[in-house]
Amino acid sequence: MRASRRGAVAVLAAAALALSACAPALPPSVVNDSSVTLGWGGRLTSFNAATDPTAGNRDIAAATRSAFGHTVDGEVVPDESFGTAKIVGKDSFTVRYDLKEPLWSDGIPLDAADLVLGWAASVGLLTKDGPTDAALKAARPKVDEFARAIDVTYPAPTISWQTAIAADVPAHTVGMRAFDLDDPMEAKQAVIRAVLDRDTTALAAISDVWNTDFALTDGKLSPTMALSSGPYVVSKVSDEGASVTLTPNPQYRGAAVPQVADVALVPRGDDPLAAVGKSLDILSFTPTPADRTPVKQLERRDFGAQTTNDGTIWTVLLSTDAVFSSRNARAAFLRAIPADDMVAAGAGEWSQSYPKTTSMVTAPGSRAFEIVTEDSGFAKTIGTPADDAAVDRAAAGVRGGARVCVLYDRKSGFAKGAFTALKAGIAEAGWNAVDCATDDLDAAQKASGWDAVIRRVRVPQTPQQIASQWSTTGSSSLVGRVDPKRDELIATLQQTVDVYDARDLLAKIESTIVSDAVARPLAAVPRLTISAPRVTGVTVRDGDDAPVLSGISGWTPSG
Repeated sequence: MRASRRGAVAVLAAAALALSACAPALPPSVVNDSSVTLGWGGRLTSFNAATDPTAGNRDIAAATRSAFGHTVDGEVVPDESFGTAKIVGKDSFTVRYDLKEPLWSDGIPLDAADLVLGWAASVGLLTKDGPTDAALKAARPKVDEFARAIDVTYPAPTISWQTAIAADVPAHTVGMRAFDLDDPMEAKQAVIRAVLDRDTTALAAISDVWNTDFALTDGKLSPTMALSSGPYVVSKVSDEGASVTLTPNPQYRGAAVPQVADVALVPRGDDPLAAVGKSLDILSFTPTPADRTPVKQLERRDFGAQTTNDGTIWTVLLSTDAVFSSRNARAAFLRAIPADDMVAAGAGEWSQSYPKTTSMVTAPGSRAFEIVTEDSGFAKTIGTPADDAAVDRAAAGVRGGARVCVLYDRKSGFAKGAFTALKAGIAEAGWNAVDCATDDLDAAQKASGWDAVIRRVRVPQTPQQIASQWSTTGSSSLVGRVDPKRDELIATLQQTVDVYDARDLLAKIESTIVSDAVARPLAAVPRLTISAPRVTGVTVRDGDDAPVLSGISGWTPSG
């Protein structure tokens, strides 16, 4: 079906040129001739972040894709200017995804075809290896083309119901390229038919476009593949995707209206802090001791400084063998850990920027964090030092001077400082921390012979991510424990649609980790964002999903 694409490609290119020639005026919110330059460490490799979800591609998607909502700190923030997701059936769990009136940047409306394409991807109909039997048997969505909506019935309730369906790429572009069609509306209908009819030949053609055509070829921009439904559109790409220029999308109808006329994402350079206020307007980074003085100097000159977390935390994880084979021994050791001293020694002058944390499954500052901390039993079980740590150790059946081999990354200044503080702090309790630093922490942790490890871990945002770290069969298990109760709680969380019930379940999951005494969270890793006085409204969200560019519409030129 894709033997010849020249006709479709030519039509798309001609349409793009025609639209650029008679493009509507920029939104009135845009300040003429304004510009902002962001020091960027990403690289654009694909306009389909669903198939290639690198940090750089997700950054660009945050500026160029609208959605029903976004997950922030584990909970969904809806965007009703794009559309609504509503539960319309509870006996058979059904959700209606109803678009408002969004447009692609070429003026073609987003409609049911875009949602059907997103649904097909979500159930596995568009995988590179072809659809699975389960995907082919998935209940077809009910399409309401007039209302630009679809009703999706799930086999069970799902916590991700608000964001399960997305319009990652334009269905008309996919259909025109997959079926060599000239008419975008005909292409949309072809996509809908292929998906609803389970036409495996047509699905293979769609899958080919979905998985390959949106890649940035040789680092060059193809306007027909760079269509946007968000506030900005990619207008230029250079340096093989390391430099990207964003300009306002004149067809954008959402609430987050753009204000800057030209946003340049450029490589940070060798000394990015020195460039802020000169060649760079915004810079986001993990601060080091060497950054303290230049940051202070910038703050004294009215540069904005915002501290968030990067979605990871420093923690101490314990083995469940040898000296820590008993739960009581592990709990006594965790109570003896000088958590504050470890953070202070590891972070140095930046220690106040490291938010303290008491949770492995929620981030500090999130809505669920306080509930999880209060209900998990953390303070009583492992968070409060014993009156006499040596007596506590002895009561757990551990002899004085017990050897504890502590793994950490030799190259990490934080880990090295934290180990030094740990060794000194637990010595008073009769524990002997042995330096087992390594150049390959992941490999060393997979091997045997260690007792504790100081490392950064990512805070999970979804039940799947929690399962990966903490379930019995987790693919990225942090401690390798078997806990059927925790497995059941995670499975229940996956099917929980009420946000308050979900928070309670997170607390119960956390309590199983606390009760097992296998982890002592220390602090979240900060991200510092510096902005020049000439741009205001820079807001950065926690986590690693487009933390800076998610707020691009709020950037306001001020001089």
